[in-house]
Amino acid sequence: MNTIRVVAAIIKDNNKVFATARGYGEFKGQWEFPGGKIEEGETPQQALVREIREELGAEIKVGDLIHTIEYDYPTFHLSMDCFWAEVEKGQLVLKEAEAAKWLTKDTIDSVNWLPADRELVEIIKNNL
Repeated sequence: MNTIRVVAAIIKDNNKVFATARGYGEFKGQWEFPGGKIEEGETPQQALVREIREELGAEIKVGDLIHTIEYDYPTFHLSMDCFWAEVEKGQLVLKEAEAAKWLTKDTIDSVNWLPADRELVEIIKNNL
């Protein structure tokens, strides 16, 4: 099975985290933490800065690694490094996602998460 290495930013602002709904593909409309694929020669942190700049138009400061999720989808294996992050410069503007929300501990379960992100949601709830 093919392994895809990706990164995700858990962008935090006080007691809220930023989530986006996919605007394309098989999982359109399901929710995830923003990020994307690691390109050759990039560290996970560099990939995350690039992806957030491309997808949301903002500069972020990447914090600590929260968790690495290993998840088997039907056609590939996902390895996702998940980092705390905060907006350092600019505003979060949706360029690819169809929707976005700031979620709190009380509202984080109100969206339909992608399967791989569900494990992360439980970890994040304990840190909000």
